[in-house]
Amino acid sequence: MDVSPLAPARFPDLPEIAGVTFASVAAGVKYQGRTDVMLALMVPGTSIAGVFTTSATRSAPVLDCQAKLGGDPSQAAAILVNSGNSNAFTGKNGINAVEAITSTVTSITGIPQSRVFTSSTGVIGEPLAHDRITAKIAELHGAQTPDGIAEAAKAIMTTDTFAKGASAEVMVNGEPVKIAGIAKGSGMIAPDMATMLVYIFTVGLIGQDALQSLISSSNAKTFNCITVDSDTSTSDTLIAAATGASGVDVTDNADFATALHRVMEDLAHLVVRDGEGATKFVTINVIGAQDDADAHKVALSIANSPLVKTAIAGEDANWGRVVMAVGKSGAAADRDKLSIRFGDITVAENGWRAPDYSEDEASAYMKNEELTVGVDLGIGSGESTVWTCDLTHGYITINADYRS
Repeated sequence: MDVSPLAPARFPDLPEIAGVTFASVAAGVKYQGRTDVMLALMVPGTSIAGVFTTSATRSAPVLDCQAKLGGDPSQAAAILVNSGNSNAFTGKNGINAVEAITSTVTSITGIPQSRVFTSSTGVIGEPLAHDRITAKIAELHGAQTPDGIAEAAKAIMTTDTFAKGASAEVMVNGEPVKIAGIAKGSGMIAPDMATMLVYIFTVGLIGQDALQSLISSSNAKTFNCITVDSDTSTSDTLIAAATGASGVDVTDNADFATALHRVMEDLAHLVVRDGEGATKFVTINVIGAQDDADAHKVALSIANSPLVKTAIAGEDANWGRVVMAVGKSGAAADRDKLSIRFGDITVAENGWRAPDYSEDEASAYMKNEELTVGVDLGIGSGESTVWTCDLTHGYITINADYRS
């Protein structure tokens, strides 16, 4: 599979996070000849927070993780992730698979089962061959290393064309606090939480409740503001782990909150850049809505419109499709106050084509790899930003052949 043209030049150099180690193996869950399981171990005292899909058909691993949040932070913790099979819509088999994996991690590492979190990603509706995973847990335990996060990022990929990582370092009370995160996601991306798997680690010292608050608030402005194809997954999971190894209290620290948000936003953008078949990274900025909720409706309506997305793929400055998407969104709008911009080019204003609109200028802009569509509804102060990609034949090819 070709790497997305929107991919960064290389995987970033992520810092080691004191109190976290990683290992990855090839278990043959589905893929042959590549790593497909990773295990991260965290020291006692690690706070764990998370957000998950709101799908009514969410997977057994998601349900298990949700039940375990808020466990005893004085205990060590573990995160095990497999790719190739989502363990979703698998009934009692799914529950049994989670039980087998988590209990095996407990027996080998000594970490309480209540602090073992699992995620699975891949095909829906096929029983997970969990014995292939449990057979590798001892090897994973023995191979733990503090610099294994890059290989872990590779192990969680499915249709991704590149591994995704981001980091930040912030000074708190004169001491450096590091944050590092990895993510997977390429298709089935329409967040209701975040349609992907994301794992973020920091040495900051912060309680579970405070960490949960930070993750939830930043999630609303990052992963819940991206979309590739309008489809929400059964397996979406974001887990954040704060080891406290730095001894630096980051509770209520604005700089830490900003840095954490930046890591989450960077990872969210990387998922869009790896959207299946994507050739354009698109920012949708909506202002002037009745309120922020309406602005978000409009932004997602534009971002999810197949007509808008295919026009962008074809480098067609068809702003009429943006007008359509605004109108169908369900948000309050006034045709005669609506203005639309492609980048710095005003293409429509006050409910009509802009007087100085140039089709040639707009068409030239659409040839860029990174595009911004701006909409001003002109009726209020609500605003929202959403990130998406174009819709190409590559998306069809990838998903038509997914189980072949």
